Amino acid sequence: MHGFSYKSGSLYCEDVDLSSLADEFGTPLYVYSAGTIVDHYKRLDKALDGVEHEVAYAVKANSNLSVLRLLATQGASFDIVSGGELYRVIKAGGDPAHCTFAGVGKTREEIVYALEQGIYSFNVESEEELRYLNQVAGELGVIAPAAVRVNPNVDAKTHKYISTGKSENKFGVDFEAIADLYERAHRDLRNIKLRGLQMHIGSQLTSITPFVEAVEKVIPLVKQLKESYGIEFWSIGGGIGIIYKDSLKSGSVDWWEAQPEEEKPLTIERYGKELVPRLKGLGLKILLEPGRYIVGNAGVLLTKCLYEKKGSAKTFKIVDAGMNDLIRPALYEGHHEIVPLQEPATADRVKVDVVGPICESGDFFCQDRELPDFQPGETIALMSAGAYGFVMASNYNSRPLPAEVLIEESTVTLIRKRQTMEDLIEGEL
Repeated sequence: MHGFSYKSGSLYCEDVDLSSLADEFGTPLYVYSAGTIVDHYKRLDKALDGVEHEVAYAVKANSNLSVLRLLATQGASFDIVSGGELYRVIKAGGDPAHCTFAGVGKTREEIVYALEQGIYSFNVESEEELRYLNQVAGELGVIAPAAVRVNPNVDAKTHKYISTGKSENKFGVDFEAIADLYERAHRDLRNIKLRGLQMHIGSQLTSITPFVEAVEKVIPLVKQLKESYGIEFWSIGGGIGIIYKDSLKSGSVDWWEAQPEEEKPLTIERYGKELVPRLKGLGLKILLEPGRYIVGNAGVLLTKCLYEKKGSAKTFKIVDAGMNDLIRPALYEGHHEIVPLQEPATADRVKVDVVGPICESGDFFCQDRELPDFQPGETIALMSAGAYGFVMASNYNSRPLPAEVLIEESTVTLIRKRQTMEDLIEGEL
């Protein structure tokens, strides 16, 4: 659920009319619901009651300092994939001792920085990386805490670009090779402390089945590693999916209760109900790494319609946001529900492409979709844009990055200023 809904004919975020934000801050504009972020974090934390655990927010989903600060005040841990993300977490008040560092290509500079900050664990993606981590730690005269990422070869049945748990993916070490790797590391790598095991099979999973399959497959390995090497945690990854196609309606409890049982999307309550009994007796701390689940439905991108172009084959609604602002539709074929800020008076729909100003044919937010017939000058919201939206934005076509706003009930806070033309060339010679 989330904090976006129509009230008296206008689309609101919590207690704030989104039209007022478009007027005050301009468009394109990212808007986030603080209440939704906190609610999702707390519900996920509660769903794991019964096992020792930490919820380590995946910073890559949305790394704005105010979002990180909000989660840090709730006691969140953090999953990072770069030295820059660790720097952001620290600046936002996060504790490095509750950070895990993932990613296949860590540099020496990043490793040194993370060791100096005292992170909880490096999630290592290959034997070569583990040996290099040992070398750097040895040169510094310290012990590096590490967990190897196991690739359980489980099909997450998600988009190929966000599937990570199969043998052909670049992430992790083959399931069959993990035990021998831990044995060699324990024997040979004197500056490595084998602290845990990590896995992550993919993102935007809407069925419990792949989670259960992966957990059940890896449990015997986890028990073996605990007995042999005394590992203390198992990170089971993230990947819990969110609602994209009925995003606006999914903000209501009534929508969830009306879904047929066999078609009901995965809820966090079911996630906990299925996994906690399987994890309970292991005697290990369980780490979760959610990103999209926490912030995805907590954000929207507001954009103004500039023109309507009617051709012989299609009608185009041209808006002021582009693929540089939200690249998911172009990159992942990602679906974002599109709704006007003023609730339509009728159910009439027109089939259109909603496109941006970028000089690329891939610059679209939807194609051949039936939508309310919004007109030039009107503002629309691209729903479910809180994850992998602004963080993947760029200055392509020399377009300034949009502003970001955080809503807490009726309080409006500008959490990132819109880039200026001067900002675009800062640092260039």
